[in-house]
Amino acid sequence: MLWKAAMVSLLVVGWPGGQVLADSAVRVDGAVQANSAVQINDVGQAGGELSTNESTARNDVYQQAATEIQAIYEAQFEALSDDKQRHFAQRIWRLTGDPEYLALNEAYGERLLGELAEYDDIVSSPEKLSERNREMLESYPVRTTKQRRRQVMFSERSEMMVPKHLLFRLAQANYHDLLGELPPERLARLEAAVMAVDWKDFLTDPEVLSVYGAQVANNVAFLNQLGLVDLRSDVVQAFQQLYPSERIDTLSRAEYYNWLYGMTHIVIAYSHYYQRLVPEEQVAWIIEALVRQEDKLLDSVKEDILAEVALSLQLTGREDLPLVDAIRNHLLESRDADAGIIPAADGSLDLEDGEHRNVLAIMVLGWEGQLFPGPDLSQSVPVSQFETEEMATP
Repeated sequence: MLWKAAMVSLLVVGWPGGQVLADSAVRVDGAVQANSAVQINDVGQAGGELSTNESTARNDVYQQAATEIQAIYEAQFEALSDDKQRHFAQRIWRLTGDPEYLALNEAYGERLLGELAEYDDIVSSPEKLSERNREMLESYPVRTTKQRRRQVMFSERSEMMVPKHLLFRLAQANYHDLLGELPPERLARLEAAVMAVDWKDFLTDPEVLSVYGAQVANNVAFLNQLGLVDLRSDVVQAFQQLYPSERIDTLSRAEYYNWLYGMTHIVIAYSHYYQRLVPEEQVAWIIEALVRQEDKLLDSVKEDILAEVALSLQLTGREDLPLVDAIRNHLLESRDADAGIIPAADGSLDLEDGEHRNVLAIMVLGWEGQLFPGPDLSQSVPVSQFETEEMATP
């Protein structure tokens, strides 16, 4: 299996700011076909050759760090939850196209179809739909201040609970070329259930935008990509009205994070979650806003958001901006000297909790200007199990 093949030796090498695990047996570049990758030139941004030995050495350092963090996670992959394995495997596939990640993505595809089958059963009954909305609201996490604010927001909009979960799963099925394989009548019922709520009212509501910025960006992109409704202009206008440039310096820390996350997820969602590059002109206002925040970003923003800022610039072909290397250097300096991964703000080195932060760091540091769509699971995941597999809990 992948994680067994990714054993990491305990050879310790020198590293700026500490020591890290090295000598990984993992291949980051993998065996891939060049014509299946999306090249940076496809959106009009020339990748160009590195001009100096210094820049080549710098990029080698970044790549080495990405390889080491990836190897640490792969060596303990079985300890991660299914959701974290899915999150990690999708992103490493889309960064590298490494065929060793196909099995993990196929396993997710099977789970996904089981979840869609359960939702199909739920939305076929108004009583079941109402009950599941209620259950989801009651089980909404309230551990942090952000979660409590969102729970209050959803308590007034409980009808959104099932549609937003279902929308995510339909988008995932679309990304893996499974959507067209579903029975047409069942797909139509699922799409109708998504569209049974007022998405424009929800996604342009200032209260929703102020606590749910990244998820709003995701949902508006999913709705458009599935051909259900195009609310992109409405949402961008509402977002810009909520966060005019003169207001940014007055935002609380929580709202500043929400503003940044919202913008980065507009770019990331436009890329179909790291499957294609985004033409710079589509999101020029976001690039300009992020660059203006460079000094504040590096001093006050946690590594998850910093990595998404860098990825947003990389996805638009602007990895040449000084901010990208500034963030890459910050990520290097943030690695724990002994564990080799980037810890949480409180110093936690828990691999499960840190998966999101560290896989984003792998992508930023290992960026080579190309992305790999999918993977296409239409031929490898039996769609018939949509009818028969035991239902999975969403």
